[in-house]
Amino acid sequence: MIDLRLLREDPDRVRASQRARGEDVALVDALLSADERRRSSGVRFDELRSEQRTLGKQIPKAAGDEKAELLKRASQLAADVKAADAERDAAAAETQELLLQLGNLVHPDVPVGGEEDFVTLETHGTIRDFAAEGFEPKDHMELGRSLGAIDVERGAKVSGSRFYFLTGIGALLELALVNAAIAQATAAGFTPMLTPALVRPQSMAGTGFLGQAAQDVYHLDKDDLYLVGTSEVPLAAYHMDEIIEADRLPLRYAGFSPCFRREAGSHGKDTKGIFRVHQFDKVEMFSYVAPEDAQAEHKRLLEWEKQWLTSLELPFRVIDVASADLGASAARKFDCEAWIPTQGKYRELTSTSDCGEFQSRRLSIRVREGKQVRPLATLNGTLCAVPRTIVAILENHQQADGSVRVPEVLRPYLGGREVLEPAAR
Repeated sequence: MIDLRLLREDPDRVRASQRARGEDVALVDALLSADERRRSSGVRFDELRSEQRTLGKQIPKAAGDEKAELLKRASQLAADVKAADAERDAAAAETQELLLQLGNLVHPDVPVGGEEDFVTLETHGTIRDFAAEGFEPKDHMELGRSLGAIDVERGAKVSGSRFYFLTGIGALLELALVNAAIAQATAAGFTPMLTPALVRPQSMAGTGFLGQAAQDVYHLDKDDLYLVGTSEVPLAAYHMDEIIEADRLPLRYAGFSPCFRREAGSHGKDTKGIFRVHQFDKVEMFSYVAPEDAQAEHKRLLEWEKQWLTSLELPFRVIDVASADLGASAARKFDCEAWIPTQGKYRELTSTSDCGEFQSRRLSIRVREGKQVRPLATLNGTLCAVPRTIVAILENHQQADGSVRVPEVLRPYLGGREVLEPAAR
């Protein structure tokens, strides 16, 4: 959540952020009104309680009519205090409810607009000219079947649409990707983490995934637990309700977990293959830093993502995501999009978001510097979303005979294999 003091001091900045996100600007005025009622009702409650305490000291010393009058006043005050307390609690609850609906403040350098209004910051690698090489590229599903690596038909039979099996070399390829990604993250100073896939509501809400993203979240009603869509959630909640000493920062974690997404708003998109699925594994980077270090850390996370994609020898571009395409918790987000030959376009493989103090305020995570205690900043960055990365590797590194060249970084994790060969029929 944002700082209420900032809202009071500069409401126009918050209105502009809401407008850039394509969100309800009226929410800002409703929140200002609720906050004013919260503060004024709090003042009235304090005044009545002060009068009540003063009266409590006077009553034992009074006698006769004066005492009777004081007792009458005390009775009225008790009712007034109770009413003021209820009014204060109601206003505070309304303020909190509205505050939780407000997205993070958009960074001033973020391009304004929708999904297609991103700005391309840089491009890397060379897109292959398959026509010049003398063959038509196959899509990842055709390659996956011939390699004995992907089985979506049985995935659908067992679990429904958008589920799949990775088989044989496909399963080994996932394990290679995960191990190589964790190795890179560990070398960069991240602490590897295996995180829970189920979290409590306060963990999910605290990271900002029960607002605009709620339609994509799986909820287990009987247990009131949520399946995570990313290990960002348990990694953010890991230090919930804690105060971290400043000399421990930055804290960097690399989480591996299964991820679950309903993909409720993606009907008709990427229905073929394993690019957009309900369950997948992912290695996620997560950082806790002092707020003034957040922008520099954001650039570092992006550099680690670029290092990873470069090591996989994939052509990709980096985009600055437009304001209306940001998640609720992100102030700014960079995506790395790899070229997918059979689609003829770049598709998102990794993203990194600077969430500033937004999540730490909701999760009550603070940093202590001497006598000062304040919210810290959180940032996240995908290192390897496995199925999409497999799609990009198969399509970009395929060869005319149906085999797929293995990037050098993965070879030690695949028993030295240099090429994935079609499976024997």
